[in-house]
Amino acid sequence: MKKILVFLLTYLAITSCGNQAGKDAAASSSDTATAQAKPIPPIEFADTKYGDMIISSWAKFSSGDVAGWLSGFSTNANFYWSRGDSLVGKEAIAKWWKDRRGNVIDSISFSNQVVLPVKVNQPQQPIVRPGIWLFHWALVHVKYKSKKSLNFWVHTDYHFNGSDSVDQCIQYIDYAPINVAAKK
Repeated sequence: MKKILVFLLTYLAITSCGNQAGKDAAASSSDTATAQAKPIPPIEFADTKYGDMIISSWAKFSSGDVAGWLSGFSTNANFYWSRGDSLVGKEAIAKWWKDRRGNVIDSISFSNQVVLPVKVNQPQQPIVRPGIWLFHWALVHVKYKSKKSLNFWVHTDYHFNGSDSVDQCIQYIDYAPINVAAKK
């Protein structure tokens, strides 16, 4: 009787452990299948390094280093403003901003900067490129060569190419008060 009882307990222990291992393997397999089947979200957060890059570039611009500011731009970058104007190519962007920074702006600084890096996997609009975008907001403090000063908010969107260089920049800004303050 003891032999039968020991055999039965041993058999139950072995089969229950085997069943648990089978259940664990099935659960693990199910978790893997679920993870693999999980859809890619249309938009997700991106690396914060992109925000650090843009904040650093605006610090260079503030100091008058336009070339340093542009070092993060690709050669075929485009710069757009909300008013419809645009610059095509890093050379054109450099020429415009060097003139602006050297002949119109006396000093400029940025505060209250907010950055939001995102990865667009599935664009929601046909004109939006997939890839890394950075949304940047800042309070701008500028003194013009006209001796007038102005504080205003600016929102700028940056798209990064596969080499982590800015290839598209869109700036949303109200130029009416800027034009008045910049006039000599």
